Amino acid sequence: MRRALAIARQGIGSVEPNPAVGAVVVDDRLQFIAEGFHQRCGESHAEVNAIAAAGGKTQGAQLFVTLEPCSHHGKTPPCAEAVLAAGFRRVVIGCLDPAPHTAGQGIEKLRAAGMEVVVGVCQDAAEDLIAPFRKLITTGLPWVHAKWAMTIDGRIASHSGHSKWISNAASRAEVHRLRGRMDAIMTGAGTVRADDPQLTARPTGPRTPLRIVVDSDGRSVPADGQLMSSLSAAPLLLCVREAVWTSDHLKRLTDLGAEIFVTSGDDRQQQVQQLVCELGRRQLTNVLLEAGSGLMGSFFDQQLVDEVHVFVAPKIVGGQAAMSPVGGAGLSQMPQLASLSGLTVRRFEDDILIEGRVQR
Repeated sequence: MRRALAIARQGIGSVEPNPAVGAVVVDDRLQFIAEGFHQRCGESHAEVNAIAAAGGKTQGAQLFVTLEPCSHHGKTPPCAEAVLAAGFRRVVIGCLDPAPHTAGQGIEKLRAAGMEVVVGVCQDAAEDLIAPFRKLITTGLPWVHAKWAMTIDGRIASHSGHSKWISNAASRAEVHRLRGRMDAIMTGAGTVRADDPQLTARPTGPRTPLRIVVDSDGRSVPADGQLMSSLSAAPLLLCVREAVWTSDHLKRLTDLGAEIFVTSGDDRQQQVQQLVCELGRRQLTNVLLEAGSGLMGSFFDQQLVDEVHVFVAPKIVGGQAAMSPVGGAGLSQMPQLASLSGLTVRRFEDDILIEGRVQR
């Protein structure tokens, strides 16, 4: 099962909005026969790929799969039927499929046919693997990754606003790899004004993320800026408030190819909520938030952040007016427990990358 989990991760960035799934075929002595993973959305699922790789050696064998085989007709036929036709003696499953159109039905179909089914092997790891898919399918909201780079004294810019560069070139290359597996990259008006960013993955990854700018009136995005000049590389969505959406500036941006999403009300919290719901409606699974402390704080205040990627550079900038990464209202008391779980720490030359999932 650990091998199935490992190969499943190769599909991350290519299979969304589907979940990443891996499968391994072994004989009765647990000797390896074949393996497969879900490689791209719309193509064969992990079980089918593993069965094909086994070359007819599945009769009486065992199948280890990270997620319950699907039982419905979608872009591909039901995997449960393929598993039955392959003649496996035993199927070992990591976790149940949270999708309502499966939700245990695949297991019921296998057991009804007399197949031995074991559920819950490496269950925590299997559920962690599909966490973004689970959130989208059960709540209608995307999995939000918050990323920032800061000095060792917790600053994302000096008191003057200067921020290039906090992290080193190796860290920035890792950011581009992260961007390349996202469905969208989001930032705020202040970041656009300060940095004139492209918000693209360079080099490109398996996905071409939608670029999103959260603004009140859209004036942070100039018609001749990098976001507009790179529309051929990636689409741009500008999230603005209702009162200003008919402005001449926004009309010019739409004529040049940008998309405008209009939110109701003047409150930033409402704007963020409406935008996140819209991204879920569009079936965007992973959204990367690269923003200043204001927008970052809004997401944390509303408990919309699911995972963080923090680059810490061995630099000290100091200054009471220097910006910290997360603004907003914040918490009134220090949390008793750790805010993140599943921590990993990696080093990129002198920089350190800390990653973890937000605990609710």
